[in-house]
Amino acid sequence: MSDLLVRAARGERTERPPVWLMRQAGRYIPEYREIREDYTFREAISTPEVAERITLLPWERFEPDGLVMFSDILTVLEPLGLDYHIESGVGPVVENPVSGPDDVPADHADVREELDYVGALLERLQHSVGDRTSIVGFAGGPFTLACYAVAGEPAGRKQTPVRRFRVEHPDAFRALLERFADVVVDYLEFQVEAGADVVQLFDTYAGLLTPDDYREFLQPLHRRIFAACDVPTIVFARNAGGKLDLLADSGADVVSLDWTVDLRDAREQLGEMPVQGNLDPSYLLGDEAFVREKTAEVIEKAGPKGHILNLGHGIDRETPVENAAAFVETAKQWEW
Repeated sequence: MSDLLVRAARGERTERPPVWLMRQAGRYIPEYREIREDYTFREAISTPEVAERITLLPWERFEPDGLVMFSDILTVLEPLGLDYHIESGVGPVVENPVSGPDDVPADHADVREELDYVGALLERLQHSVGDRTSIVGFAGGPFTLACYAVAGEPAGRKQTPVRRFRVEHPDAFRALLERFADVVVDYLEFQVEAGADVVQLFDTYAGLLTPDDYREFLQPLHRRIFAACDVPTIVFARNAGGKLDLLADSGADVVSLDWTVDLRDAREQLGEMPVQGNLDPSYLLGDEAFVREKTAEVIEKAGPKGHILNLGHGIDRETPVENAAAFVETAKQWEW
């Protein structure tokens, strides 16, 4: 197996930075849009052969060092009995949202049975490319999942519905986060068993919590989730520049940084902690020379030890494919 990404996640010095892109198998690739003409999003992620085809699209174009499975953070709603669909022009819509304490799920069904298609996808990926790259699994984090479950649909940058829920029903809020942590533990363990070499927790909205609320409600759950994983782990939260110390103490092996954080400053603050990131995704909308220049700046700031090159968030759908290729190639051609 190509272990460049795994070695960087463990804090080792690598001959060049391993590289992958969040949302790398997405709408910026023409073949993805063609496949999606025949399948809804839920159909695509739940049909292993289709999800494999989509996952492999960036591999066929630029062979990144991490191949992230094509799935969605909301899949874990299914074992909890929460139904969702993707509405065009709106995004994910939870059909039976958590409106009050009585709606908090008491337990979850067997993840391996409910989400067997994810295991089948990972096994297919291990068979097709597992000896040439690292397979990246992932899950949504408890707070981010709660944001969708309470609001019922995308709630904007402030995520007011779930924050109001926390104020009005603190016990139920804690119980909801714990239910999500329970199912995520089972889900990530399942992914590792099926072949994931690295897993990332997308608690994207955790940066909205106050430091005290993060310590009280979320940090213990993050620690429990990461402690259950037998492979390197990555934590990602957007707008968390003021909470890097908390994320470093989350139990994850790697802190993934969004583009609002200066990577050199983060390195000084985090010390030997491995990091991932953090090119501004909008930079991939420039010309190829600009992409290579800005990518090189990120690599230089991070240094040769314990750095996984990535974007500071998901790749934009308008990104030219050749610019994504230039981003990856800059890393693959790098020499320390």
